[in-house]
Amino acid sequence: MSVIAPNFKLSEFIKSIIDDVVWTILILSLIGLPAIMMVLFVIPMPVIDGELLTPFLAFTYLADPTRTLPIVQAFMTTDMFKIMAFPGFGFAALIAAGTIFIERKMLAKLQLRVGPFYCGKVEGILQLMGDGLKLISKEIIIPAKADKPIFWAAPVLFVASAAAFVALIPVAPGWVVADVDMGLLGVFAVIGFFPIVTILSAWSANSKFPFIGGIRALFQMVSFEIPLILSLLGVVMVTGTLNLSEIAASQSSFPWIVFLPVGAIVFFITMLAELERIPFDLPEAESEIVAGWLTELSGMMYGLVQLGTYLKLYAFAALFVVLFLGGWNGPMIVPPFPMEIATHGMEMGPVTVKIGGLAPILSQTITQEMLNGTLWFVLKTVGVIFFILLPRGVFPRIRIDMLLNLGWTKLIGLAFVNIFIALALVYAGVLGPGGLQ
Repeated sequence: MSVIAPNFKLSEFIKSIIDDVVWTILILSLIGLPAIMMVLFVIPMPVIDGELLTPFLAFTYLADPTRTLPIVQAFMTTDMFKIMAFPGFGFAALIAAGTIFIERKMLAKLQLRVGPFYCGKVEGILQLMGDGLKLISKEIIIPAKADKPIFWAAPVLFVASAAAFVALIPVAPGWVVADVDMGLLGVFAVIGFFPIVTILSAWSANSKFPFIGGIRALFQMVSFEIPLILSLLGVVMVTGTLNLSEIAASQSSFPWIVFLPVGAIVFFITMLAELERIPFDLPEAESEIVAGWLTELSGMMYGLVQLGTYLKLYAFAALFVVLFLGGWNGPMIVPPFPMEIATHGMEMGPVTVKIGGLAPILSQTITQEMLNGTLWFVLKTVGVIFFILLPRGVFPRIRIDMLLNLGWTKLIGLAFVNIFIALALVYAGVLGPGGLQ
């Protein structure tokens, strides 16, 4: 039986565009306005030049940079800025968006895909915008027999787990959302949530294809989490700490990949499996089970899972940089900016900070060490992300039995080899807690 496509009507197309614009403005207003009100009325305001900064007075300072920048600097020292902007969710989401664009461009060049290659004059960027608009405007369809509360909650929990993963990654000295002593254990705990969220999402859809994909994902993640954890024990042995900031700082002379290359290789392979990237994308094998555990997700529910997936990809790449590539350590390439004598005073609680001029105001928070560390961290992370994306364009998918055999036998064996290498380096006196002896 043939199906006749409906005729194109310009009026209906314009109406759909207007509906998308209205809903976008409404959603941004419902989210953005409360956020602005929280910043203006909940966060304690500083005292500048002996005058308490009120929310209404803050708007009058926008035209005067010497008054505005102290407000910006005060906000940059708060936990909210670290969570929302840098190095938290906003920073990670920006890198995730760039990762999606670079991946599509790279695959377009490798496989001659028309859309990302030609759509838009600026390197096909309109294709990315079009896909984003499509996800926002698509209808969310819930299966009739689905467990609706769990089905709705799963994408949100997936993004929340990825955001918690991002919060543990130090970007520069002192710039981390959650700098906990047991940071690496926190990473293991967060990684353990992803299989639970995946199987809950697959089960709640009450459909065979998502359930088969969820079972595959559970097998894959559990079998590769063991060698992933074992591959990191060598780093813990030579540093004597579980704090990620201290691990990064201990690599000021040499990155640990020089001494522990086996552990780095095992971690990278298991990282690909945890991210369900080719050649380990069996939970989403489109030729066998459609989209796997994502089959019944539509609209922004699917968009949330994709956002969480790329946040998770960034977090894993950043963790590899922190553990094996020296973190933020690198040669000083950011030129110093001058500090001037203070002319204005800003009181933050019991402490009054003296600032004067534009550069000194920013330099109270943004130091040369922070800029240089962030630059090296981003360059290394982008390099690792490139090598994570590359196999998708050049490798085929492997079978499930090959995948499980690789995780339970070969990678676990190599992880123990890495542990023995670390023990030998420590007991031989070559390495020890904190770095080189």
